[in-house]
Amino acid sequence: MPDLTDRNPAPAPSLARYGVILLCAIWLLAGVVGHDPWKVDDVLHLGVAYGMAGGDWLVPRIAGDPWLVSPPLYHWVAALCGKLLGWLLPWHDAARLASVLFGAAFLAILSRMAGQLLGASAALAAPLLAIGTLGLLVPLHEAQPAIVAMTGSIIALWGLSTWRQAPLRGGAIFGAGLGVGFLGAGLDSVVISLAAGLILALHPAWRIRGSLIAWLAAASLALLLILPWPWLLQQQAPSLFEVWWNAELASLGLRGGFSRNHLELLAWASWPVLPLALWSLWLERRHLLKPQTVLPLAATLVALLAFFADVPRPTALMPALVPLTLLAAAGASRLRRGAANAFDWFGMMTFTLVAAQIWLGGIAMLTGEPARVAKNFSKPAPGFVAEASTIAIVLAIAATVCWIAVMLRTPRSPWRAAARWSVGLTTIWVLLMALWLPWIDYGKTYRSASADLRETLGAHPGCIARRGLGLAQRASLDYFNGIRTVGSSRAKDCRYLIAQATPRTEKDLPGWTLVRETSRPGDKSERLRLYRRAD
Repeated sequence: MPDLTDRNPAPAPSLARYGVILLCAIWLLAGVVGHDPWKVDDVLHLGVAYGMAGGDWLVPRIAGDPWLVSPPLYHWVAALCGKLLGWLLPWHDAARLASVLFGAAFLAILSRMAGQLLGASAALAAPLLAIGTLGLLVPLHEAQPAIVAMTGSIIALWGLSTWRQAPLRGGAIFGAGLGVGFLGAGLDSVVISLAAGLILALHPAWRIRGSLIAWLAAASLALLLILPWPWLLQQQAPSLFEVWWNAELASLGLRGGFSRNHLELLAWASWPVLPLALWSLWLERRHLLKPQTVLPLAATLVALLAFFADVPRPTALMPALVPLTLLAAAGASRLRRGAANAFDWFGMMTFTLVAAQIWLGGIAMLTGEPARVAKNFSKPAPGFVAEASTIAIVLAIAATVCWIAVMLRTPRSPWRAAARWSVGLTTIWVLLMALWLPWIDYGKTYRSASADLRETLGAHPGCIARRGLGLAQRASLDYFNGIRTVGSSRAKDCRYLIAQATPRTEKDLPGWTLVRETSRPGDKSERLRLYRRAD
């Protein structure tokens, strides 16, 4: 039996267990379906999955060209979802359900570990805090392998938590976490989790009888999961394996450096778990080496070090948000009354005002009134015509009514502020997806631009060269209309050329005739230009 007592003896949030499960399900599903692949990461990873669904399950590719940036576990699952559910949903929506599956696994294991490490109350608080974290909102709703890395991270931490009571079982779980993390994000994820494990190996609570067997079990299971894909890649495509392996080794070096951008990203993306985690550490300042505290603290420090060594981007911060959530769950119910009330009041006012603005924008798009607000939507999306959707409006009304009920009826409890914050963020996300999604999709998809190019190219254009065409654009053109381009020496005999440029870039290219220029609706910074070789 665990030797820990419940450090959060206060009653669980009034939403209770099934309420938390329902809230997490709504949060996970909202916005995952109902829109085209979007630039950048969403269309990139859907493009890789789309290529795998076409037959090549070993080598990740974008529009036929190898793309060896991350191992393919996410893309395998996305391709399977697309194949299994493509009859029910558009292929990209079905494939994006892989994010829901991995996100649900992450939240479930997070809850299980929080309960094991911190007590029954934290088992409900941890997933609530996770879905309330700003830095996880967008990545967990797009096609994103970093979700797999997060799942691997929480599995590894769960294994380290279990290690003290059941070394063999804990070691096996830890090894599984290393393997899953590798298949999601490569060596970066393995190094972060392994470094945390090695640090904890110095702590007396993890230097117990059976540790050697646990490490052997961890290494065996990790290698069993990690080795097959690189081995197959090396056997079937040695040159591609070498490219991938060199890139993996390079990723372990210093790619960024401490900067103001890191701090700004950390400040907003880790809200509200970072301040709650700092409060928890302050409360435990005399007991930082307790197993319950040192485990998430060590994992947080290692992940933050990796974040500051990388370029400042949200996906680089995601591994640190996992242990930060555990630290926050330990302190969320222990806020002083004044701080808890301020947090609660700030959340209610913020989300209520944002919800009102989303409703105002939705009404303006549908009715044209207020005209000034409607103009703010029509200007960046010329040609967009909003259509009323009964289902969307009903969902928006239901979400709004639920938010009002939560504000008025949630009883006093140490968990009330965290619970209301999570419900509030979920509410505005649902409102945004119900009322604004068609408008957002209209401006972010390359569907119309790809159709323009296909119309001009015709059914059999032959070889198409490219110049400056980004990966997201290449993936979009291939997915929507099967337009594939070639580069370097393969392009010298192509009849057509697609170039990506800015509006001010000179249009004339020696030896080529411009036949079509297109862009996403309202895009003022990017143009796709189609040229035909001059006779």
